[in-house]
Amino acid sequence: MKKLELREHIIKVASELFYANGYNATGINEIILKAEIAKATLYSHFKSKDELCISYLKNMNDNFMNGLHVHIESKKESKLQLLGIFDYLRDLYFNPDFNGCWSIKCMAEIGKEDNEIRKEIKSQKNNLMSYLKIIINNNLPQNSNAETEKLSNAIYLLYESAISESHLHESDWPIYSARTIALQLLPKA
Repeated sequence: MKKLELREHIIKVASELFYANGYNATGINEIILKAEIAKATLYSHFKSKDELCISYLKNMNDNFMNGLHVHIESKKESKLQLLGIFDYLRDLYFNPDFNGCWSIKCMAEIGKEDNEIRKEIKSQKNNLMSYLKIIINNNLPQNSNAETEKLSNAIYLLYESAISESHLHESDWPIYSARTIALQLLPKA
């Protein structure tokens, strides 16, 4: 396996384990065993478990954001684009591997001293909020900056609640409820 392919393989294996079992519950030896690599190979690609965790977070976020972009761009109707994050989340929820929000789960497991991991999670959440603002600007160009900010923040908070609560309750009702509330926040046509 080429070096880049091997790195991607390690990230994929670690991502599956971290997402399914949690960051703290997944040991380096478990990753090595499942990836079928030597410890030296792992450490030649990642200096620490934290560095591997950051790669995991980036991998999960890239997959999520790419899928979200495709989903939203496939919708022609403005309202469906504005509510697209909830429809995309509902699709994710019905995937048998759905296990809630990767970054919030990880955040709950780390201490405040894990600044690099926290910084990555915060960056991902800020990027999601920025993307929501773009969607709102594209579909509601008449909105003021303050209105766009208020609506994007509300949709973001509803999404965050929906992903956590759907995982907790093992039901899609939180996603449906969040989407319904978001719909009520949209300007009437």
